[in-house]
Amino acid sequence: MHIEALDGRLLETPADGLVVAVSEAGVDEAGLLPRLNDVLGGALAEEWAAGRLGGKRNRTLVLHTLGRLPARYVVFVGVGRRDALQANGIREAVAEAMQAARRHRLSDLLLCYGSFAAPGVTPERAGQMIAEGALLSTYRFPGYRSAEEEPDVRIERLRVAMPPEVRGAVEAGWAVGRATAEGTNLARTLTNTPANKLTPEVLAKEALAVATRYGMEAWALDRADMERLGMGALLAVAQGSANPPRLVVMKYQGLPTWEAPLALVGKGITFDTGGISLKPAQNMESMIMDMGGAAAVIGAMEAIGRLRPKLNVLAVTPLVENMPDGRAYRPGDVLTSMSGKTIEVISTDAEGRLILADALTYARKLGAAKIVDLATLTGAVLIALGTQTTGAMTNDAAFWREVEAAAEAAGERVWLLPSFDVYLEQIKSPVADLKNSGGRNAGTITAGMFLKAFVDDVPWVHLDIAGTAWEEKGTALVPKGASGVMVRTLVELVRRLAGEDEKADAGR
Repeated sequence: MHIEALDGRLLETPADGLVVAVSEAGVDEAGLLPRLNDVLGGALAEEWAAGRLGGKRNRTLVLHTLGRLPARYVVFVGVGRRDALQANGIREAVAEAMQAARRHRLSDLLLCYGSFAAPGVTPERAGQMIAEGALLSTYRFPGYRSAEEEPDVRIERLRVAMPPEVRGAVEAGWAVGRATAEGTNLARTLTNTPANKLTPEVLAKEALAVATRYGMEAWALDRADMERLGMGALLAVAQGSANPPRLVVMKYQGLPTWEAPLALVGKGITFDTGGISLKPAQNMESMIMDMGGAAAVIGAMEAIGRLRPKLNVLAVTPLVENMPDGRAYRPGDVLTSMSGKTIEVISTDAEGRLILADALTYARKLGAAKIVDLATLTGAVLIALGTQTTGAMTNDAAFWREVEAAAEAAGERVWLLPSFDVYLEQIKSPVADLKNSGGRNAGTITAGMFLKAFVDDVPWVHLDIAGTAWEEKGTALVPKGASGVMVRTLVELVRRLAGEDEKADAGR
């Protein structure tokens, strides 16, 4: 979608659709609506009186202009109370409007910036939200059908009418919004791709392509490299698959010297059968999304490459398949991780924490000053928090507050779970330093406690996205399938740590 500022008068410009936000104040609110009502012969007032046009949040109405405007339709979307409208509400309203436009097969849109403006939301932030809402809501995974029953309608162009004094700030916001949306959509596409088309080798090439595109130093470890480094936990998970493992490192240098990077570590199980501890057949096809953490990290690096923040960022993505052939690792095996810690295998379906153990150790070896890891780690997080909230754990309260603030600004829900030492009792082993499963009780917490053992004293936040990485039904902002969750949060965190979001809290 091409997004541009409108040169010309809003009500005199031809288009398929004019997009206007409506608050609870209704047709009488100062601004565009009274003029539109007059031009349309009082139709808006009639629709409002009949209850078909309202200011309720995210409610839409599409009206044909019957030739009274150069725009063929007007797409109205409710934003609730104007004084309560925040940045995330702007993103949601734009997304709803885009969906209404697509349903009416409109591909060339005009948007009235003033109708989406809100007290306390800066023009730059509003511009970011408009771009994110437009680009995230119109994402579609292309799929592999030989022929479409009905061609998909794409919104080709979005022009935004705004006062000249805010144009520079709004366009700066578009740059951020486009970067975060494109990064999120890349993560969605990677996660939606079937495992036969996205092996560890292929995913490694996708990550390296991002690094090449933005001039980042990067490399991929193969099995021999991992053996030399002693990555026994990661290699154990990989040994049952015919597809060899990879571990990709990407280094974005935003400061004059490479030091104290923020590390982003993403679980990349390109398909998870559960190994010898085989998963039930029902719904196993959804395990193409078990590399959602790695996809989020790769998507974040795509956005970071576009935005060039003044911060050093290290990305580490371990990429393997978990398969149950005759060479597969077994329950009861004892593994030696890169850190030297030994691990008793209780379940081969608790494999994500094993590959992350070595990835976290490697990130520390490469100098990580802070670490955020992302993983579709536990089914238990679905029981605890459902599909709307990402579970979190930490060893550093101050760093957690930074991640939490970034997530809130990005419109992605996170919730901190406890990390009391008593939970370590559940993962103590009689034959090794740790065991890889603490049982059903507090499953998300004990998995996080396992990871905590491999970060030592480096400030660390773990994000369990098993409940949020996949959208079953689809919403205006997140189509059915991969959500690309946490890309926006990671980018927001990097920008905050780089000091490049000075008005970060405005209007949120």
